[in-house]
Amino acid sequence: PLTLPMCSPISDGAAAAIVCSKSALDRFARSRALKVLAAVMGTGIKRAPEDLENHITRRAALRAYQQAGIGPDDIDVAEVHDATAMGEITQSESLGFCAIGEGGHFAESGETRIGGKIPINPSGGLESKGHPIGATGLGQIYELGLQLRGEAGERQVEGARYAIAENGGGIYGIEEATCCITILAKQ
Repeated sequence: PLTLPMCSPISDGAAAAIVCSKSALDRFARSRALKVLAAVMGTGIKRAPEDLENHITRRAALRAYQQAGIGPDDIDVAEVHDATAMGEITQSESLGFCAIGEGGHFAESGETRIGGKIPINPSGGLESKGHPIGATGLGQIYELGLQLRGEAGERQVEGARYAIAENGGGIYGIEEATCCITILAKQ
């Protein structure tokens, strides 16, 4: 059972991004440009609760890694949808950062902290900053942009080259109804 402090508060917020073609990039400061390597949407399916290989995030992440031409070991920093305390644990498994069933140990070992193998939610995640429903995903992209540009200050992940955002919403059976995986790279 989740307690109130284990759930992110619903909050107000907004986010915006400029998305353009490579040819239109000449009108902007190239030093701030990021490359979208993959953007994949997934939908929930009917599956047995123990069939975690077919979790919506896992299926979408595998497609995104294939599209991007990289794998989970290449990712330097991640922002995941942690509307509840278990979000980081389940998503670190589904994104392939650790084996299924090892997410809790992986987090406790410090591997998901800044300086660890794969820092997850250096922004603090939704539990620390709130959950502005419509702006959550783009807020994650903003944080990853700061990380890839080396502009994240005290929460900077040194040498970040590749970043992944996982954002889910709704409920379908035992999992999210929809999931978006975005992989970004320094330009």
